[in-house]
Amino acid sequence: MFAHTKFAAVAAVTTMVATSAYAENHADRTGWPESFTVGTGSQGGTYFGYGSGWAGIVSEALGVTGGAEVTGGPMQNMALVHTGDLPFGMTTMGPAAESIAGSNPIAPGLPMTNACAMFPMYQTPFSITALASSGITSVSDIPAGARIGFGPAGSTSDTYFPRMMEELGVEFERRNGGWSDLGGQLQDGLLDVIAFAAGVPVPAVSQLEVQTEINIIEFTEAEQAQITTAFPVANFDIAADTYTTLEAPARSVSMWNFAIANCDLPESFVYGVVDAVMSDNERMVNTHRAARSTLPEFWDRNTVMKWHPGAARWFTEKAGADIAADMIHGG
Repeated sequence: MFAHTKFAAVAAVTTMVATSAYAENHADRTGWPESFTVGTGSQGGTYFGYGSGWAGIVSEALGVTGGAEVTGGPMQNMALVHTGDLPFGMTTMGPAAESIAGSNPIAPGLPMTNACAMFPMYQTPFSITALASSGITSVSDIPAGARIGFGPAGSTSDTYFPRMMEELGVEFERRNGGWSDLGGQLQDGLLDVIAFAAGVPVPAVSQLEVQTEINIIEFTEAEQAQITTAFPVANFDIAADTYTTLEAPARSVSMWNFAIANCDLPESFVYGVVDAVMSDNERMVNTHRAARSTLPEFWDRNTVMKWHPGAARWFTEKAGADIAADMIHGG
């Protein structure tokens, strides 16, 4: 059984227990943990809601107590899963690549190669929000010295969005915090802009637009091209029905997210986890709308991390995936 995290930033949040026919009939439960925890992100962010959802589904499917924990997001999740302080977590491809290369700021110089890919989650769009009263309707409107909230320190947003703003010539004061807190600071006039990198709809933005008038600021085509050239992201449109504020799709960029597992977890356990999540997309979408992209065909969006053998076996058997042997942990 995995030890509880030694990182002070992590707090236990939810716990669920259930049993199922899958759990009762599963032939090989050798080495399975008595419980599991999923490292997510800050409350008010997509990771927490999404992670709580799939933890509940897995608990019910496998009959193993499970839940979600608040963490600092992708970079910290890579560290916690690599060390085994948490069995599961969630990350984006950029922070995963940096962690594997030994560039994770939590442990500089340590290649975090014992965190394995488990399943594709969704794309993380990078989006900018300001109060309508600010008059900011475009990136070029953001005034020099603007106070911009970039999310929790070490998160995907905090890792990449400041660089993107610098690339676009924006001068700013950098602020960090949980998404809910930053949303409140924007509403209270303590921030000028919040720059979110999170699956949509972002709960904090949905809450803001209920309480006040906001502008969701899209990139111009030229800005989008500049960013995709400079960073490991792709073009993305935030659908008009994502927020009531939007009247048309908003031009953005995005980065893929994957669920990760400690590479030493039993193969049969991880196979069962992937089967529970990937076999019923409608159920996943009911836990969070971002799960509309949690589909088997997106297995090939991982070009960075080695696969957990249990996950690789599921995608090979169930999704016809052609995963190279050298991309499977231990292969």
